[in-house]
Amino acid sequence: MARDEGRGRGRGRGRGRGDREERDEFVDKLVAINRVAKVVKGGKNFGFAALVVVGDQKGRVGFGKGKAREVPEAIRKAAEEAKRNLVRIPLREGRTLHHDGYGRHGAGKVVLRAAPPGTGIIAGGPMRAIFETLGIQDVVAKSIGSSNPYNMVRATVDALKSQTSPRMIASKRGKKVSDILTRRTGGGESGAADAA
Repeated sequence: MARDEGRGRGRGRGRGRGDREERDEFVDKLVAINRVAKVVKGGKNFGFAALVVVGDQKGRVGFGKGKAREVPEAIRKAAEEAKRNLVRIPLREGRTLHHDGYGRHGAGKVVLRAAPPGTGIIAGGPMRAIFETLGIQDVVAKSIGSSNPYNMVRATVDALKSQTSPRMIASKRGKKVSDILTRRTGGGESGAADAA
């Protein structure tokens, strides 16, 4: 009996340590918080709705929303949902996008552009939170249309999902990455012919 209890404690402690490491791996940013009201027979029940963006700063990002009677609980729920909805985005040199992108959700429209080193994150509000948690260091982004944070976040994630890397294109076409890159820069055809 005592031995079983000891084993249970050991397992629990190990699991807790793993959770802590996992928690440290992700960075979360609170994008928006709203006070919401539910009208009931006795009056109004007030609660809070939170929108949170979570990422590992290495190419994975997700967003989630949570509602609760207290602010910390709403943020916790939103962060958990965001971790369940993580998507991997290919980054060029681990700092910027591979190509320009356009995304939309509802009335929210965003335009994303790759940028040279040293540009920084030129984006506002919810888009900045996504880029910081994703690990992008150089990007120029513009929101056209709705400034609703929910639609802006969804539109930005939509634009990021359309990103493709040379490796993805090469595997789709059954070619080598070097073939794809030389074609893109031009002059690669003659170089390949000379080598043959």
